[in-house]
Amino acid sequence: MKTGIAIFAAIFGVALAQFPNGRILEPPVPQMCAERVIHEKTPDGKGYFFSWRDPALKGVEEDWLGGRNFCRKRCMDLVSLETSAENEWIKKRLIDEKVKYIWTSGRLCDFKGCDREDLQPLNVNGWFWTAVLQKLAPTTQRDQNDWSENGGIGKPQPEAQQGGATENCLAVLNQFYNDGVNWHDVACHHRKPWACEENADLLKYVRYTNPELGV
Repeated sequence: MKTGIAIFAAIFGVALAQFPNGRILEPPVPQMCAERVIHEKTPDGKGYFFSWRDPALKGVEEDWLGGRNFCRKRCMDLVSLETSAENEWIKKRLIDEKVKYIWTSGRLCDFKGCDREDLQPLNVNGWFWTAVLQKLAPTTQRDQNDWSENGGIGKPQPEAQQGGATENCLAVLNQFYNDGVNWHDVACHHRKPWACEENADLLKYVRYTNPELGV
């Protein structure tokens, strides 16, 4: 029982967080989790969904929260590029399928609690994979991440601001600035295709609360 309560708190404590315009981070929908589409699996068995491969979503783009909520309803989340192997695996699909950019779960900490000492300065130490609540390496450690050396105003990424808009979400761009396939900080309201990966905590929660579904 304690395990179930802990998972519930982890899922819904975050899900109730408010975003601009009253939007929320959506909880999983059990039936949608059971019917989730998997386009590919990695050798470790984790399933991935790519929006651009779905006939119903061809040409559809979402802002960062919209893409994330699509994934979460299906017991998935935006992709977190935690290892070099996963990063390169995703990048190869963008190259091979000529996808010019996608959202990831990466985000700059920009809400209550982000004044913690270990996150300062935020543009260096405040980036994390929201899907797995894991911090990225400091942006100054260029060998530990895949930030582009060039952006829209010719500065190494993340540049924090471009044209007045704050850029708090992490996207992978495919030669958008003729700089290769790399990470860029982008304003979260921009619209892009997205990649989902199965989320262990969401799956665990739905399996615990809906054992009859066989998720």
